[in-house]
Amino acid sequence: MDKAILVNLSKPGRERLDSADSMAELEGLARAAGAAVLGKVFQVRPSPTPKYFIGEGKVEELQAMRSELGATVFIFDHNLSPTQQRNLENTLGAKVVDRTQLILDLFAQRAHSTEGKLQVELARLSYLLPRLAGRGKELSQLGGGIGTRGPGEKKLEVDRRHIQNRITKARREIGAVERRRAGQRRSRRESLIPLVALVGYTSAGKSSLFNRLALESTFVSSQLFATLDPLVRRAAFADGLPYFLSDTVGFIRKLPAPLVAAFRATLEEVLEAVVLLHVIDLAAPGVDERIEAVTKILAEIGAGEIPTLRVYNKIDLLPDQTELLARNEAALGDAVYVSAAAAQGIGALRVTLRSRLFKDLRPFLLRIPRERRDLIASLPRRTIVLKKREEGDYYEMRVMADPQRMVDLAPFIDRGEASW
Repeated sequence: MDKAILVNLSKPGRERLDSADSMAELEGLARAAGAAVLGKVFQVRPSPTPKYFIGEGKVEELQAMRSELGATVFIFDHNLSPTQQRNLENTLGAKVVDRTQLILDLFAQRAHSTEGKLQVELARLSYLLPRLAGRGKELSQLGGGIGTRGPGEKKLEVDRRHIQNRITKARREIGAVERRRAGQRRSRRESLIPLVALVGYTSAGKSSLFNRLALESTFVSSQLFATLDPLVRRAAFADGLPYFLSDTVGFIRKLPAPLVAAFRATLEEVLEAVVLLHVIDLAAPGVDERIEAVTKILAEIGAGEIPTLRVYNKIDLLPDQTELLARNEAALGDAVYVSAAAAQGIGALRVTLRSRLFKDLRPFLLRIPRERRDLIASLPRRTIVLKKREEGDYYEMRVMADPQRMVDLAPFIDRGEASW
């Protein structure tokens, strides 16, 4: 197990005030990646130094801590330039990992599907490529981050051309994934069944909520980034109205740009959603900053204008949960308070979500002659078919549809009560 010392540099002002929360998050990332955290070092200065990022006096302090505590790695709560990282490693005589590399290491451990591994490998190689200069074949420290090595680690001690070839190959294979996903999205759009995407900060409880709504039993963990592989399932409300539900990778402050680019195929699911459920851990420290981080990333990927319902989760961990649940009755539909783990507030969430998804649709009972195959074939493109059965020379169907798209079907609408 790596023995780590965490390092944070902040500017005076708000950044300094947020440094404790940021370091607490970095500690969670380090522990999740398999490191033992021995200590934390803070520095406040107007700007980083070009050589070491931190001041030279602070570098000497880190050297002393390494000798005293036996640290094997220094983890910076920032993104370092290749030169800064190399200078620090040479001076400290230990591995130096920045925030981006730590998150990449953690993602490498969490990815299980072929698609997830491809996306992580592309991000890792894109991160490593500019750091090859000046290192020759001695890439062992750079390749050795935190925890168990994941995809893309076998041949890091190769030249730039080989890594570029691997990046090209990974992009080509991810392109095939994107085309497959694009086909799946076209099929979903043609069916008129809406897509709902769960988004939120890592460990906010998205997978637990996904299981409640989709009646699934996917892996749930309190670990950071427990869900990396995209998941889409068909769910339904009590009256049978269906929708697709997508669970997505959790966001985080300072999410590395290579990861955002590599996970584009996954994040495009978010862009197809009719409604986003922004899951928020109400019991977490720095809730407002986490909400701001998610909102910023959604805007960066082009999802900032998609209608969003805030789902405040984990109210079972708070003393005023009864009062919070009461807000569901008085709310105007902009926020819902739930506990996915304790199944509290889930009914109110379903009611609000159903209203958002199907507010313009009305139920219709159709009786269409068998010979009107043209009309029958058109129904999946303009209605959601709930039930269908054969009755003599007719097909009887219960559908939900926008009344404006049913004008030409008026002669086939049954105004009476059906027996089923």
